Amino acid sequence: MAFRFEFDAVNKILLVRYEGLVTDKLLAESYEELRKYAKATDAHSSISDFSCITESDASSEFIRELARREPGMDATCPRFILVGRTVGFGLARMFQITGEPKRPLLQVVRTLDEALAVLGVQSPHFEPLE
Repeated sequence: MAFRFEFDAVNKILLVRYEGLVTDKLLAESYEELRKYAKATDAHSSISDFSCITESDASSEFIRELARREPGMDATCPRFILVGRTVGFGLARMFQITGEPKRPLLQVVRTLDEALAVLGVQSPHFEPLE
């Protein structure tokens, strides 16, 4: 699996880390898993970390479709898409713009530290979820 979930129980942050090739199928699978874990953990915010992807085969059409779906978390929950390099940045911004009515607190950031600063978290402790 090219994604994995982690959770910081103290700060209630759900983190999904992606690696390697990102495809429409992978994004669809992780989106459904995010819903499941967000509910199970009662997460108050989420970070989708794409900083370790090597390439993207995700289609812009699918990204827009995904952005129009109902979010896996309440609209009042801050969420972040972390895109460390240029790969995927345009798709992340497209998701943000298309999904803005349903995810007004979504931000695209370049580093994990940037997302944590917005959340006011200094020392997160992420544990793997299974």
